[in-house]
Amino acid sequence: MASIGEDRNAVVISASTSAAAGTAEDRTGPLLVAWLREQGYACEAAIVVADGAPIRAVFRQLFEHPESAPRFIITTGGTGLNQDDCTPEITEEFIERPVPGVMHALWTRGLLSTPSAVMSRGVAGVRGQTFIVNLPGSRGGVRDGIEVLTPLLSHIQEQIEDVHGHGAR
Repeated sequence: MASIGEDRNAVVISASTSAAAGTAEDRTGPLLVAWLREQGYACEAAIVVADGAPIRAVFRQLFEHPESAPRFIITTGGTGLNQDDCTPEITEEFIERPVPGVMHALWTRGLLSTPSAVMSRGVAGVRGQTFIVNLPGSRGGVRDGIEVLTPLLSHIQEQIEDVHGHGAR
């Protein structure tokens, strides 16, 4: 288990209209919550909401008090081509500085499993001292995301906290 620090917290948002309505199970949020906890982050159960306005409402609430915003926000779902998939567009409203290289790494890893990985329209970026990333709503896409993000977590954390010296901790 990585020891990142007790003051570090993360939030997982599952964008699933069917899970929010109670007609399907959230199968990806719990994977991300368990992984973040293993990495040393305080992380409550995933927030399950329908895609669209409910996602925006969660982001607004999380950034209402910037000093207490989580260090990581990871969304799962809502990144495809369906008409109601709008998580990336909503996420972009809250990103101050995009980090496209993370998405390129996610797509590259996903392509090893399925050609449809490139259809994920997710985005990644920073707002204040919070890193935000969109993952697909599939278990395979989330597993790929975990594989890509695990070695990056500590370095992202240091960067958003303005630690200089690349590994000076």
